[in-house]
Amino acid sequence: MTILKSQPWYREPWPWFLILLPMTAVVASMITIWLAVKSADGLVEDDYYKQGIGINKILDRDQAAENLHLGANLALDGTGKILTVKFTGNLNAMPETLLLSLLHPTQAGHDQRITLQKRSGGVYIAASPSLSNVRWRVILEAPQGDWRLTGQWFSGKQTISMGEAEK
Repeated sequence: MTILKSQPWYREPWPWFLILLPMTAVVASMITIWLAVKSADGLVEDDYYKQGIGINKILDRDQAAENLHLGANLALDGTGKILTVKFTGNLNAMPETLLLSLLHPTQAGHDQRITLQKRSGGVYIAASPSLSNVRWRVILEAPQGDWRLTGQWFSGKQTISMGEAEK
C-alpha cells in the first residue's frame, strides 16, 4: 500500500491561483482610485440650461465679427516669448486691448487668458505664456464682448489666421 504525502497548502499551486484572481481586482481598483484622485475633473456647470440658451448670444458674436469682416493673424516671435496679433476689420475705432483665450482641449485648469495691448497699425502684443504641445482652441474677442474670432492653434506652429484672415 502506497501512502501519499500531502504538502502544506501554501506549496500547492491551486490556492495561489485562486488568491491571485481577487488580488488583481484589488490592485486594479487601487490604480483606478489613484488615477481618479490624481487627475482633476472639470466641473459640471450648475446652470447648464441657461448656458444652452446663451449659445445663441455667442453665435451672434461670431456673426458680428463676420459682418464687420474682422480677421487676425496670431504669431509668436522667434524666441516664442512675444505673442503678436495683427488685427484687421471694419471697426470704427480699434479697441485699446483685446482678450485672447487659449483653451486646453481636455483640462480646463490649463486654460490661459491673455490681455493684448494695442500698438500702431492694428498690431497687439503680449507676453506669451508657456504652453504644452497640444491643439489649443483660440478665442479673440473685444473687451465689451461685441464680437469674437475663433480658431485652432497647434502650439508647434508659429502663426495662425482667424476670421477674414483665414480666407
